[in-house]
Amino acid sequence: MGVASSLPSFEAACQRGGIRLFVLPPRSPKLNGCVERAQRTHTEEFYEVTDFSLAIPTRNQELRAWEHTYNTVRPHQALGYLTPQQFLVQWRTQRKEAHCH
Repeated sequence: MGVASSLPSFEAACQRGGIRLFVLPPRSPKLNGCVERAQRTHTEEFYEVTDFSLAIPTRNQELRAWEHTYNTVRPHQALGYLTPQQFLVQWRTQRKEAHCH
């Protein structure tokens, strides 16, 4: 089953789930830069270097482990070399302090 033949099923499943789809023009990564960058990181740091399982349940566990590393261990340049978890804790702390004064 090719991509073209699975697309109507994908769109129908999204519609049943109440998920809105936005179609971007081809070759326009600047319109979705954050997603494009995240996909590149996941490709380079997980898919290209991990001998992941082809069994879906096992691969899902491996992906959850990678997501944990990505969010709690791996520093992100865009976040001042904090992990997303560290950044969120810092942001929440600063937000609370701003509301208390």
